[in-house]
Amino acid sequence: MRLGGVASAAGPRWVRETDHGLIPISDPFLAFAEGRAPDDEGDAVEGTVVAPVDPLVIVGIAQNGPDHTSPVQAWLKSPRTVIGSGAEVALRRDAGAPVAEGEIAVVIGRATHGLTAQNAHEYVLGVTAVNDLSSPDRAHSDPRNFESKSGEGYTPLGPWIDTAVGIDDVDLDVEVDGLLVARTGSRQLPMPIRDCLAYVAAWSVLGPGDVVMTGAPHSQAPVHPGQRVTIRVAGVELVTAFV
Repeated sequence: MRLGGVASAAGPRWVRETDHGLIPISDPFLAFAEGRAPDDEGDAVEGTVVAPVDPLVIVGIAQNGPDHTSPVQAWLKSPRTVIGSGAEVALRRDAGAPVAEGEIAVVIGRATHGLTAQNAHEYVLGVTAVNDLSSPDRAHSDPRNFESKSGEGYTPLGPWIDTAVGIDDVDLDVEVDGLLVARTGSRQLPMPIRDCLAYVAAWSVLGPGDVVMTGAPHSQAPVHPGQRVTIRVAGVELVTAFV
C-alpha cells in the first residue's frame, strides 16, 4: 500500500494512492499498532498532496561501515526543514556549494522499545524518499552538521509511504534535470538499514511518524538554482525544484 496525506477542502486527510484516485483512510499509525491495515473512509478525495508525515524527530545516519575507523553514527535534523514533493527550495547562497543527497527514509510505525536488528521490520510503517539537502563546505567549521543541514526546506520528503517494500532490498535512483546520476539502493549501504535502526533505538526511543534517513549510497549530486531533482525510492518519486 502507498499512503500519505492531502490538504483537502475538508481539512488534512490520510489517503492511499489507487488507480481510481486518492481514497481516504483511517489513521495508519493506530492501525499499525493494532496489527492491521487502515480502513477506507469513503470515496476518492481531491487535494494537495503534502509531506506524508510530520515527524517529531528526524535522525540522519552517517554510514561509516565496518571498513571505517568509526562505527555507524547518527545525528539530528530539524523537523521544521520538511517539505513535500513538488515544492521549491531557495538554496542558501552563504553556505558553499549545495548538494542533493538521495536517501531511503524509514518511517517508524510504533515506539521502538525492544527494537533489534532482527525484528526491526516489525517497527517500520514503511519507506519513502528523502532529499537530505546539504552544504558540505560548512563541515570544516561545523562538524556537527547543524549549519550544513539547516536550510529552510532542506528536507523534501515523500510523497508516499510504501508499506509493502520492506527494508532489506530497496531501490534508489537520483535524476538531475532528467539525467540519471545514481542508480543504487539499500544493498549498497555499508551497513544494513536494520542495523542502523537498532543502533539508533539503543540510544533514543523513536515514535510513530519519526523518520530515519539511512544515508546516501553514492547518491549525491551538486545542485544549482534552476535545476530539478527527482529521487525515486522503490518507485516513490520525490521531485524538488531549486531557486
